[in-house]
Amino acid sequence: MNEMKILIVGLGKVGQLLCEYLSAEGHDIVGIDPIEQKVDEVVERNDIFGICGNGANCDVLREAGVEDADVLLAVTSSDELNILSGLIAKRLGVRYTIARVRNPDYYTQLRFLREELGFNMILNPEAEAANEIVRSILFPSAMKVNTFARGRVEIAEVKVTKNNRLAGIQLSDLYQISRSNILICAIKRGEQVYIPNGQFILEQGDHAYLTGSHKELVSFCAYTHLSKKQKKKVMIIGGSKIAYFLAKQLLDQKYSVKIIEQNETRCIELAQRLPQASIIHANGSDESVLEDERVDEMDVVVTLTGIDEENMIVSLLCKNMNAKKAIAKVNNLRFTDMVDHMDIDGVISPKRIAANQILAYVRAKSNKDEDSAVRTLYKLVNEHVEALEFMATDNFRGKKTSLAVLPVKKDILVAAILRGRQVIVPKGNDQILSGDRVIVVTQRKTIRDLNDILED
Repeated sequence: MNEMKILIVGLGKVGQLLCEYLSAEGHDIVGIDPIEQKVDEVVERNDIFGICGNGANCDVLREAGVEDADVLLAVTSSDELNILSGLIAKRLGVRYTIARVRNPDYYTQLRFLREELGFNMILNPEAEAANEIVRSILFPSAMKVNTFARGRVEIAEVKVTKNNRLAGIQLSDLYQISRSNILICAIKRGEQVYIPNGQFILEQGDHAYLTGSHKELVSFCAYTHLSKKQKKKVMIIGGSKIAYFLAKQLLDQKYSVKIIEQNETRCIELAQRLPQASIIHANGSDESVLEDERVDEMDVVVTLTGIDEENMIVSLLCKNMNAKKAIAKVNNLRFTDMVDHMDIDGVISPKRIAANQILAYVRAKSNKDEDSAVRTLYKLVNEHVEALEFMATDNFRGKKTSLAVLPVKKDILVAAILRGRQVIVPKGNDQILSGDRVIVVTQRKTIRDLNDILED
């Protein structure tokens, strides 16, 4: 891996997370923010250099060394500042520019921003979070669903309970039970995380991560009694940008959508943008409001206020009032650990989605052979596990070697192989060929190239 010089403009939650991730991977990081306290806090926690100033100011960018920087990440809370910072940095000589752009009006102009203004990536965490919530709603039995290879492979998180057939099953027996071509690639049991082998036995309370095509995962859930009725009534508490993107997708798929928002001006704006949705001007954390709006008839409640604790508490309240499924927006990693012990069916973190996408891009660009670098990256099991997608090239040292004898490092699992339109859940006699897309699940945080999965 080549060490890269990376400028991070904006040290809010996303910027702080990027400083943590990228400095841990050995890159040379310069953080820029106009608030001195933020700069001091990030510099104290991470091995980076900090500058207090405006990230769209030429002198500040020159002080940060923009002329010889590899990447500029503009992730302030202002779309306009992010765009301006990226444009100036590009003109001053940075190689790659990534900007966070959240406004729905700008979101329709992504192609123009990339092709005409030269941005390498435009990131909208709210839209990506909405996409992830929709996948979870479309797959009712899953707590979370991540996709690879443009949706052809999915990793779905499910919980082993007394109501399904998974408890007490040895993984090598799964196909005999379900007749479905899936693989369990990771297990969280209490505080322990496992990359399991065929002898692993599932227990009630385990969180299991299933890999396969959507069709095979649906079939598996049907056989193991994980399936639930398709959800059609959705209540969204909090009229944020995520709420807009989520409601728009659900309405396009003929869902019934109700949004509860306290701010009257925002309610009017949402009503104009989403005429098919029911917009309620009220406090969504008020039990009497939830009762009046028939939360007990809702298939899914999604809590999207700006406060993690409120989202968690309101989700629990909705489940207690007989909502069938509750999903909460939670950015603080400490709280996502707590959710495992609560009656909440899923969590979503826009900040972490954004950071993971940027991390995958940086890993790809820092690789000498970009063709075989990371294409997609997700952090699973509260960030203890990474799921990565690679393209196998002629440079892969293990091509045409049976997986049974391939010298794969400990705590690494080849979870899926995509060959053309075929999805292969790998067995010992399968091989990785040049041109395959390969999904790898690992507890190691140093995998940047497909060759990194092999013993030296």
